[in-house]
Formats: sequence, structure tokens, C-alpha cells
Amino acid sequence: MHEIVFAGFGGQGILAGGVILAQAAMLEGQHVSWMPSYGAEQRGGTANCTVKLGEEEIGSPFFESPDILVAMNEPSLDKFKDLIRADGLIIANSSLIPEDKLKNDPRIVSVPVTDAAREVGDVRAANVVMLGALLSKVPMVSDQALLEGIKEYFGQKGEKVFLLNTEAYKKGTQLV
Repeated sequence: MHEIVFAGFGGQGILAGGVILAQAAMLEGQHVSWMPSYGAEQRGGTANCTVKLGEEEIGSPFFESPDILVAMNEPSLDKFKDLIRADGLIIANSSLIPEDKLKNDPRIVSVPVTDAAREVGDVRAANVVMLGALLSKVPMVSDQALLEGIKEYFGQKGEKVFLLNTEAYKKGTQLV
């Protein structure tokens, strides 16, 4: 069972990242829960979601000590870091989090996802770059399922958006 917190500013695609991962896990027949949490602001406020997935049935979507934190910004790292298990993983967006916050904790893997998203053509794809990095580190769903999740989420936005996010995912897999 994987228990994951995705956290960042509103507008960074935090909730979308969780939905895409949850969808991919469902496509593979895993049990999944996804719960959003966000402030009143649509952009610039805080947003987070929790995803629980695995082979066992899920009795409750809540958990106390997640094993993975996806931190897209500094306030999110500060808020959730201490909740993550001692043997857990914190995958952090080093494009937006100062280096001094990312060292001295063996759980942290730094990935410049915002910079990488800019390289593929749209900073809004940072969440999908992060999914690529996360799944390279912890392969909880197949690439095929994740790409299908991307297609289901972005497909109605057109081929260009789908292809950009596919490229963003592949870029993320190369960063760790």
C-alpha cells in the first residue's frame, strides 16, 4: 500500500497529479482513494491531495504517516515533511525550494520539475514531470497505465496538450 501526499500552490496541478496517478492505478486493478484539500483561492493558495493505492482494500482514505510526499513548493515541504515516515520518500521541486531545505534529510530527492517543464514548453506541466520522477523512484504503476491516465485526463483538451504532457512525463522519468 502506498500513501502519498501531493502538495503545492493552487494552479500547480496538485489535484490533477493525484487524479492522474489514481486513474492509472485503477486501470491496473488496484484499490484507490483520492481526497482533495484546498484553500478558497483557486491560484496561489495552498492545495494538497492524498492518494492511497495498493492491492489491499482500503478501509479509510485517511492516514497518519504517509510514506511519500510530493512537495511542489517550500511551504508544502515545511507543512508536511514531519508527517512522512522515517523510511519514506520526499520528492521535492528544487526549482522552487531553496537548496538548504533539501539537504541533510536522506528521505529527500531533489528534482527541478518546474525548470524541466519549462524546457518541454509549458511550466504548467511541472506536475506531470513530477509524476515521471516519482514513478521512476517508486514504480507503483506502469508507464503504460500512467500514460493512459494522462490521456484520460487531458484528452479532451486536444492532441497538443496530450502530447506535451506525455513529453513532460518522459522528461520526469529521466531526472532521477
